[in-house]
Amino acid sequence: MKKIFLTVLSIISLVSCKSDDAYENLNRDPKNPTQVDASFLFNSATKSLFDQMTSTSVNNNIYRMLGQHWTETTYVDEANYDFNTRNITDSHWSEMYRDVLLDLTTASENVNASPDLTQAEKDSRNAQIEVLMIYTWAQLVETFGDIPYSQALNAGEYVLPGYDDAATIYSDLLSRLTSVIPAISGTGFGSSDPIYSGNVGAWKKFANSLLLRMGLRVVDAPGMSTVAQSAITSAVSGGVFESNDDNASLAYASATPNTNPLWVSLVQSGRADFVAANTLVDFMNNLDDPRRAVYFDQNLGADTYEGGPYGENNSFSSYTHIRGYDDGAGLHDPTLPASLIDYAEVCFYLADAAERTISGTPAAAQGFYDDGITASFEYWGATDVDTYLANPDVDYTTAPGDWKEKIGNQFWLAMYNRGFEAWTAWRVYDTPTFNLPAVSGSPVPTRYTYPISEQNLNETNYNAGSSAIGGDSQTTKLFFDVN
Repeated sequence: MKKIFLTVLSIISLVSCKSDDAYENLNRDPKNPTQVDASFLFNSATKSLFDQMTSTSVNNNIYRMLGQHWTETTYVDEANYDFNTRNITDSHWSEMYRDVLLDLTTASENVNASPDLTQAEKDSRNAQIEVLMIYTWAQLVETFGDIPYSQALNAGEYVLPGYDDAATIYSDLLSRLTSVIPAISGTGFGSSDPIYSGNVGAWKKFANSLLLRMGLRVVDAPGMSTVAQSAITSAVSGGVFESNDDNASLAYASATPNTNPLWVSLVQSGRADFVAANTLVDFMNNLDDPRRAVYFDQNLGADTYEGGPYGENNSFSSYTHIRGYDDGAGLHDPTLPASLIDYAEVCFYLADAAERTISGTPAAAQGFYDDGITASFEYWGATDVDTYLANPDVDYTTAPGDWKEKIGNQFWLAMYNRGFEAWTAWRVYDTPTFNLPAVSGSPVPTRYTYPISEQNLNETNYNAGSSAIGGDSQTTKLFFDVN
């Protein structure tokens, strides 16, 4: 109790000191800036967001295990769904709130306070900030469920913020995104924008593609059909991604600290912690999927692929490696770009929307489905897509299952190296069949549990939030996961 009291007291003290200008001025160094440039904060927050969503450090991001594309070798806690030993949920929570949302909020405050920017320039920069904030808020809701939202990022007034209803947050985010898209104009942060270098047309496509994703994510949620369909229609009419050139991507450098974070875990660490999971490899083997040659190494022999049993203590040398272990290519390339949303993903959303007759008709779904597969092949440099599309188990007219299973399976396959979206595709479409982890036998999680720090420091609000979603369990289904 003393630790909790002191922690909260420290926060309150810091907030109180912030408002005392007289004492603050006594401690100010006139030779150093007291306000960080908004462009720096925007760039830093953007990189933090990409890094967090792309990392495969088991301390930060285990989505590739939740999506059962990869599994582990020596240390298998994460593949067996142990979230707490390494404080994984705490790391994700703090990274997204502190290093992304708070930095973006401060960037917006600094933009608005700048005497050197016109109102049009401020509006342009704030629109880019708003799109990334909405992306981040949506990801947190899709990960945890109810979260601090209306009282968050305001320690001066709410030291211990309450939890808002997830569906209510999501509805507000859809409204915010719909409102900001027409305001995307000018060059924004220009050359300081690491995604599109201020290209207004590209930002509009990104925002509309995000709106499409968010609309499809909640279209089946109770009470959200109307607002979701409106978002989907607005997104498509506004213009979404049309090729892989439109992807919301970040280019990485060849030297630290600006390499793709995958390189840090897969190469710089000198470790061999991951192999391809049998869940993914078996599925691709059954389809004779040509993308195996670009997803994986052929360390077991030419055109030979065997995934490690999911969640087992796997021998690294006995199973198929992640592409690039031997030659530094593929996912071992430090400059490999990372994406927040890509063209293949958008195509599968359009196929889904067509089947629902929200955008187009069911007859159009096959074209979007084929485009999604083709976009995945083109992105990874895989060949022979026409033969693959003609496979009766892939062809939209003959592949097994209903339209949700067909779209869900190929969507999941295309989200390789996009662990969160692979896991979420499984949560939304309930396909393919995942394996139970070999050691724990635990069911596949449908959400992250709340951070231990919330349980300790924000107990009252944590208890209320947990109760509202039906319990702080890894298998509690979130409001959009209705199938």
